[in-house]
Amino acid sequence: MRIISGILKGKHLKIPKSIKVRPTTDQSKEALFNILNNRFDFNKINILDLFSGTGAISFEFSSRGAKTIYSIDKNYNSIKFIKSFSIENNLDIKAIMADIFKSKLQFDIQFDIIFADPPYSYKEEYYHKLISILRIKLDNSKGSLLILEHPETITFTKDKNVIEKRKYGGCSFTFFIL
Repeated sequence: MRIISGILKGKHLKIPKSIKVRPTTDQSKEALFNILNNRFDFNKINILDLFSGTGAISFEFSSRGAKTIYSIDKNYNSIKFIKSFSIENNLDIKAIMADIFKSKLQFDIQFDIIFADPPYSYKEEYYHKLISILRIKLDNSKGSLLILEHPETITFTKDKNVIEKRKYGGCSFTFFIL
């Protein structure tokens, strides 16, 4: 796994074995950032990366110059790695250990992009519940772009806020207006 573009372009991530996650593949990540690159000026946006895991998405945004990045995960080893990598590479990423469902996380900023990549083992109901929770907890980010990475078997046909869907291998990204 590597950082695709920006000041850390080509840097490989050495993920500790203590982080047991399914990271977004380089191919999917590159496709996603090609889409976002055409829509956003990274130097002006605030990012919330949920279920951060390895931090690869946060690192990619930071490498490209994103203004503010919050990286949230409930796994201690993930947060420890994200903090360590951020310090080593002079990245300003705020890594917070929290469970989005159980925590009372509140942010005083409006996020432009919220990226969420829950474990693929979760059932479809979980994804719908997550979207509902985010709409409540991130009330000050109404109108922002929510990108949900999920298995291709999960669908959001009834959600009127879906604006786009993309599929790369067995990975799907659904774009919502929050």
